[in-house]
Amino acid sequence: MNPDNIVYITVCIGIVAFLYSSVGHAGASGYIAIMALFSMAPSAIKPTALVLNIVVACIGTWQFWRAGHFSWSFFWPFAVLSIPFAFIGGYLNLPTHIFKILVGIVLLLSAVKFFIDPKEKPDPRAPSKPYCYGIGAGLGLLSGLTGTGGGIFLTPLAILMGWAKTKTASAVSALFILVNSVSGLAGNLSATKYLPAFAWSFVVSAFVFGTVGSYFGSRKFSPVIIKRLLAVVLTIAGLKLIFTQ
Repeated sequence: MNPDNIVYITVCIGIVAFLYSSVGHAGASGYIAIMALFSMAPSAIKPTALVLNIVVACIGTWQFWRAGHFSWSFFWPFAVLSIPFAFIGGYLNLPTHIFKILVGIVLLLSAVKFFIDPKEKPDPRAPSKPYCYGIGAGLGLLSGLTGTGGGIFLTPLAILMGWAKTKTASAVSALFILVNSVSGLAGNLSATKYLPAFAWSFVVSAFVFGTVGSYFGSRKFSPVIIKRLLAVVLTIAGLKLIFTQ
C-alpha cells in the first residue's frame, strides 16, 4: 500500500474512533467506508475493521463499565445467540447488496429521529428474554456479514424502543460489539486465513482516539449530546451500507 495512503487512513481512523467510541460503538462501519474510499482490497477490509473494532470496543467496555452504565441483565439475553451467529456471518461471504441498502435506509431514518427528538425516554423497559434471543441472533448474523460488531444496530433499536437509557444502551453495545467482533473475526480467519500486516499500523490511532472518545462519552457528554453524535454515526454507517459495496 502507498505510504501516503496509510498516513491518511490512519488520521481518518482516529477521527472515526473518537466519534464512534463516544457513543459506545467501535467504528467498524466508518473504518470500512474509509478503507473502501482508498480502494483497499475487500479481502483486507473486513478483518482489518474487525481488529480495530476489538481494540476500540475493549476500551469502550472498560470506560462505560467504570462509569457505572453497564447492565449485565440487559446485555446477556442479546449476546447469548449473537456470538455463534456472528461467527457464521463472518465465515460466510454472501451477495448482500439489496439487504445492505435496506439496512442503510433504516439507519438513516433512525439518525433523522435522533436529530429531531434527542430527549431521553422515561422508565425504560427491556423486552422478554425469548424476544431478546431472536433479536440477538439476527444482529449477530448481520454483524458478521457486514464486518461490524452489531452495536450500530443494537443501540438505536434499544433507545428508540425504550428498552434502555442512552448511556446504558451505549455501555451494553460496547461489550456486544466486542464479543461479536471477536467471533466474527474468528469466523473470517477460519475461512480466509488472511490478516493484512498493515492493519496493525492503524491500531495505535484507534486506541488513542478511542480512549479519549469513550472517556468523554461515558463521563462528560450528556444523553442529548450522545444522541446527536449517534445520529452522525448512524448517518455515516447508513451511507456506507448504501453506497459502499
